[in-house]
Amino acid sequence: MYDKYQSPLSERYASKEMQYIFSPDKKFKTWRKLWIALAETEKELGLPITQEQIDELKASAEDINYEVAKERERLVRHDVMSHVFAYGQQCPKAKGIIHLGATSCYVGDNTDIIIMTEALGLVRRKLLNVMAELARFAENYKCQPTLAFTHFQPAQPTTVGKRATLWLQELCLDLEDLDHVLGSMRLLGSKGTTGTQASFLELFEGDHEKCRQADRMIAEKMGFQDCYPVSGQTYSRKVDTRVINVLAGIAQSAHKFSNDIRLLQHLKEVEEPFEKNQIGSSAMAYKRNPMRSERIASLANYVMSDVINPMLVASTQWFERTLDDSANKRLSIPEGFLAVDGILDLYLNVVDGLVVYPKVIEKHFMAELPFMATENIMMDAVKAGGDRQELHEQIRRLSMEAGRNVKEKGLENNLLELIAAEPAFGLSLEELQKCMEPSRYVGRAPQQVEEFLSEVVRPILDKNKELLGMKAEIHV
Repeated sequence: MYDKYQSPLSERYASKEMQYIFSPDKKFKTWRKLWIALAETEKELGLPITQEQIDELKASAEDINYEVAKERERLVRHDVMSHVFAYGQQCPKAKGIIHLGATSCYVGDNTDIIIMTEALGLVRRKLLNVMAELARFAENYKCQPTLAFTHFQPAQPTTVGKRATLWLQELCLDLEDLDHVLGSMRLLGSKGTTGTQASFLELFEGDHEKCRQADRMIAEKMGFQDCYPVSGQTYSRKVDTRVINVLAGIAQSAHKFSNDIRLLQHLKEVEEPFEKNQIGSSAMAYKRNPMRSERIASLANYVMSDVINPMLVASTQWFERTLDDSANKRLSIPEGFLAVDGILDLYLNVVDGLVVYPKVIEKHFMAELPFMATENIMMDAVKAGGDRQELHEQIRRLSMEAGRNVKEKGLENNLLELIAAEPAFGLSLEELQKCMEPSRYVGRAPQQVEEFLSEVVRPILDKNKELLGMKAEIHV
């Protein structure tokens, strides 16, 4: 196992559940289900297919003779016909009706749609669980004042929970996009070699309605509402683009979250989970590197760059089909899903174990608060009879002096002491310190958190409560 390339997406990042969805076993078993659906539909629409033949197909649906298929493919160089042959070896009575009227894309493309739809369902479940964990975090810290940052410079304060709602809102947007695409997924159906259903029209002796019924019946048997109304030999490759765009949107949101966590960890205000025996650096034993958040960012970069692959495929297909989509699709679609699966497991793991340090947050907050409190201080001084314009100039001058003390001399922020010593304000140091209550400066942040959770997030989570309760397993 150590003498050939192995994808890190399988070895390190993606869950077993997502890996199985894109496994050969899942693909080939789905092929057989599609062949059974086709045979059943053709029988129900009047073709001479017996129940005995269908029962025989069903009996071997899960028992794939892979070695026979492999050996046959070495001879004929065609994967679908090799599996038709292998299935026929197990089902001698049904051998002649397997794949009747169909082209390779009947199993190949319909299976791709089925697998992507199932994978989107798993992504959706994991996304909802991340949202639920973020909602709990936002609720717990909705009143914890913290410095906000614009341009990574201290700005008007917010709360830890309010910042979390910004991450959460982006996931809500991703869920909207995912649900739209998931709700629009259709099967290719039984469209034939160029999408005209000519072979099926021949089978059904010119009955156009039976051709239309065949599509609907196959879709229903495979758990779909309908098929795409028109196609070439393949479903439109724009479908793949839409799917990968949804994955890339989740990657964008996760990357933004990971950036914020890494910056907060640098400030020592919030940390991702760090296990007892985890090593942060091979050289610097004291380090606690944000490796999980960094991995989220790294995988997210990969997914976002993957968007161009299905675009290139869709834009360069010739007429009813060309096969230059095949190798690209085999890489870009599964790997996009495997990477997003790893991202969401990491995201859930990080949020579930986030460590908040209120004392450090308060220390940073209080170091900057005197500057931010100057507006309130000036208003109090005006109420006591001061001149607003004169006081504004004094505030500006004293703020510059306090700033120099901090930046050039490495001293503590002494703006309050400077203001107390200025007669124009008429305020004592004790009176000024009363203005330093952090909760006075966070605006409606706590209320915004509660409103957002109750009006937007909790209804989504309540509607999907049967999908919640997941825990993420991180491999390395």
